[in-house]
Amino acid sequence: MNKEIVLDDNAFLVSETDEKGIILFANDDFCKIAEYGVDELIGQPHNLVRHEDMPKAAFKDLWNTVKKEEIWSGYVKNKTKSGNYYWVFATVFPSINAQGNRTYLSCRRKASQEEINEHIKLYEQLIKEEK
Repeated sequence: MNKEIVLDDNAFLVSETDEKGIILFANDDFCKIAEYGVDELIGQPHNLVRHEDMPKAAFKDLWNTVKKEEIWSGYVKNKTKSGNYYWVFATVFPSINAQGNRTYLSCRRKASQEEINEHIKLYEQLIKEEK
């Protein structure tokens, strides 16, 4: 497949994970674009939607940032259940839930084509450096 799915302008994808990246919550927009039912996502690692074109360095930066209780933002290429992909601009917020456990809330919106093009080049270079 490997066809790009373009988000609607008003799409707002939200998910919440625990400290290990296990999905605790996924909203309808996230389920729809990722092609999973909410019951298929809850309890699964968030990297279920990680696309192989994403450099390890991007996620290392994300985790290093949120573990310091700072907000992280960046561009992410994710894969769908059927093998297609979509780009988002993501912001991840560290927080503490009602039970006193650390969680991470990820809010994502459509990325512009210009932003996507810039990050395709950057991520290709980072992946080459990782090999």
